[in-house]
Parts: sequence; structure tokens; C-alpha cells
Amino acid sequence: MTPGLKIEELLCFSVYSVNHAISRLYRPLLAPLGLTYPQYLVLVALWDRDGRRVNELGAELQLDSNTLTPLLKRMETAGFLTRRRNPDDERSLIVALTEKGRSLQDKAGDLTTCVLDAMGGDLSELAALRDQLHSLRDRLDKG
Repeated sequence: MTPGLKIEELLCFSVYSVNHAISRLYRPLLAPLGLTYPQYLVLVALWDRDGRRVNELGAELQLDSNTLTPLLKRMETAGFLTRRRNPDDERSLIVALTEKGRSLQDKAGDLTTCVLDAMGGDLSELAALRDQLHSLRDRLDKG
């Protein structure tokens, strides 16, 4: 490590600590809905495109099956989604929202407002930051 380098100067630590801060922000907002932050991300992906194969969902969320499968099983037990064999390919599973899972989408609108307010409320600034982070991630993935 470079002499004199401090933890707060590391970009990797900044991203890591912001990730934790965002998780802490969401925790009390999601608790009344009976959701964890990763479960919320699954729902957001399914609200966008319901009825997908597990591997497609994992690719979008950047989660491997060892992480995603137990998460989906817990969500199925809680009644948010179903997992069923793909009729076109018995080796894969299709994940679909239940009515309970769909109904949370309306409640999630309030979450977005709270989160945006906590982050300073400047939508264009936050969108630009998000785009920069996506660009950085894409460069690292190519690396």
C-alpha cells in the first residue's frame, strides 16, 4: 500500500461504505413490508419484467445461484412470488410475482420518495452518479 494512504481516500471504501449506508436507509422502510433490501431488489426486477428464468434474474441482479436460490425460496415461503419449472426447459425455473408481491409495488412508491429525500432530492445529480457508477462497473467487468 502507498505510504500515507488513508482509508477515506480509497474509492473502493467509499463505494463499500455508501452501500452499507443505503442498506441502513432502506432497512426501516422495508421492515413494515416484511422485506429485506435484497428481497426488495428482486421485487423491483420482477415489477419491471415478471415471469423470468432464475438465471436471467440472477444476471440482472448480479447474484449467483448460491445466493439467489435461498433468497427466492424465502420470498416464495412469504408469499411474494412463485417458482415453477419452465415448460420449455425442465432444467430451469420461472419466477413470477404473486398478487401479494405485485401489491407491494404501490407501497414502494412511498419508499422512493423517502430515499430520494434522504439522498438530497436532486434527481439529476443522483442519476448522473448512478450512470458514472454503471460505467465504472462496466469497465471493471471488462478488465
